[in-house]
Amino acid sequence: MNPGDLSDVLLVLVAGLGAGLMISTIGVASLVSFPVLVAVGLPPVVANASNTVGLVPAGLSGSFGYREELRENPAATLRVLVVCMVGAAGGAWLLLLLPPGVFEVVVPWLILFTCLLVGVQPWLAGWLRRRQGPDAAPREEMGPVTTVFATLTGVYGGYFGAGSGVMMVAVLGLGTDLELRVVNGLKTLAILASNVVATVVFLVFAELDWAAIGLLAAGSVGGGYVGARIGRRLPPTVFRVLVVVGGVTAAVLLM
Repeated sequence: MNPGDLSDVLLVLVAGLGAGLMISTIGVASLVSFPVLVAVGLPPVVANASNTVGLVPAGLSGSFGYREELRENPAATLRVLVVCMVGAAGGAWLLLLLPPGVFEVVVPWLILFTCLLVGVQPWLAGWLRRRQGPDAAPREEMGPVTTVFATLTGVYGGYFGAGSGVMMVAVLGLGTDLELRVVNGLKTLAILASNVVATVVFLVFAELDWAAIGLLAAGSVGGGYVGARIGRRLPPTVFRVLVVVGGVTAAVLLM
């Protein structure tokens, strides 16, 4: 991008703010910022890597905003952090090794499927509880299947990331009985973990645009914290509707 072009500078700053808000709320941040980076002249692979690095501050401020929710279940917090970091390392390598656009056909349908899961999660969770019986304890820990799918979500987050927050909401919403505000905090932490690991890989091996990264970071750090203040107060039904709408929008734009 041209840092001397005021319109480009403002556009990327605003995109960073919007992406930060999305990270901490409905989780489709890359669909806000990535197209803007391409629009200001960055090649897609450079834009993707720069976008990931530039949104790390949003994940930090958003996770700080959800600190109370993350402290409520330290075991789940630690497991999400670890599995997403491991998955993201593999995803970042895939981005560097595979041809651009290798998953273009699959990604929109994957996001749509996870949106469906988020939408029907209350009914599915109720059905699972009925099968377990009235005396079953709430599922506050991530089981093996949930851990595997959370890791795969981390891989996707390190590779591309658009809609990864929606996917993590679906995984945690179906695999645990945690409150949605806690799930939202864990989702924000998962995005941060994926972005941090991918950033380490990109700093060494990828081409980056530091002007774009700086502007995204400046805009996103405030957006991440404000988004957390909003997200932790959203009623569960409103939150779920927003996640589904955001995910469907992301899928349509990627088709």
